[in-house]
Amino acid sequence: MKRLSLCLVAAVLLIGLFAAEGMAKDAYKIGVMTGTVSQSEDEYRAAEMLRSKYGEMIKHVTYPDNFMQEQETTIAQILGLASDKDVKAIVICHAVPGAVAAARKVREIRPDIIFVFGAPQEDPAIVNVTADLSFMPDDEARGVTIPRLAKELGAKKFLFYSFPRHMSIELLAKQRDATKAECAKLGMEFIFVAAPDPMGEGGIPASQQFILEDVPRQVERHGKDVAFYSTNCAMQEPLINAVLDAGAIFPEQCCPSPTHGYPGAIGLEITDEIQGNMPGILGEINRIVVSRGGAGRFATWPVPIMWLILESGVEIARDVIEGKIDLADMNAVKAKMSSIAGVDVNMKKYYEDKGNFYLVTCGSVVFGRDTF
Repeated sequence: MKRLSLCLVAAVLLIGLFAAEGMAKDAYKIGVMTGTVSQSEDEYRAAEMLRSKYGEMIKHVTYPDNFMQEQETTIAQILGLASDKDVKAIVICHAVPGAVAAARKVREIRPDIIFVFGAPQEDPAIVNVTADLSFMPDDEARGVTIPRLAKELGAKKFLFYSFPRHMSIELLAKQRDATKAECAKLGMEFIFVAAPDPMGEGGIPASQQFILEDVPRQVERHGKDVAFYSTNCAMQEPLINAVLDAGAIFPEQCCPSPTHGYPGAIGLEITDEIQGNMPGILGEINRIVVSRGGAGRFATWPVPIMWLILESGVEIARDVIEGKIDLADMNAVKAKMSSIAGVDVNMKKYYEDKGNFYLVTCGSVVFGRDTF
């Protein structure tokens, strides 16, 4: 009996040790950095959703709206996340300037932390060797697909809004060049218009006001069969609204998404009934766009790309921490992202021979044409 009792005690102790080991393995946190609602609502809402889903496992901070002039604040926020010893990964979307410097500083004291960059805005070659995993919409490929879609929607001209800071970003410059070249192949006139930088003196309000005033001028000059595109997030809402009012064409946002720009532009309230329900949101957008005369001339992607990048970054980071995925296995990464998206995601490496910098695209949906 005494031997049996000792065996039972030993068994209980072993079970306790295994349980403690399991709890220790599970006791980790993931730091998340996004923009604010005014700059990056999709990512911010995705972070809120993840916080609701996982509770205190997710530590969410934001970078400043004026991130170009406040890079030290961005760096300090990331260092603050890394100061928590339970944080095992940090996911940043958009990975604005300062993210690379912060990751390097963190690695000096916490080389174990996994970094995931979404839509990085710094030199791709440096990002590729700094972050463990990076995602970016394949903007160069979109420089071909967006003009083709615009042509399909009836465009005879293509107007591209941007500014010098964005054109200094390699992928965006490649997108502009690819767009111009594809327009030439399609027989569409390419028009580049320099818009005010939202990080400039007038800030976001000045850039948005410019769009509201310039779109009617451009439509008066070029006619209604002109497709409008802008590389900047803060410009999407006024751009959609102005293009819809003018009867022109809007093939895609800078960061394609049913919830990027469309709800605010058309006055759609995202109620609890449709919150997170992309088919439901698409159906409501379709109803309003069609009622305002935009049928067959407005489009987007079926999933919010930046939301998808942030959520995928967190879920993949969890899988890495728990030993379930290899970041270098593009097929596994693609399968994970596609399962989260609910649609097939196209993916390729930015650099074929090194790193884990993945470029992603999805198909398009056209309001007034497709069924939702």
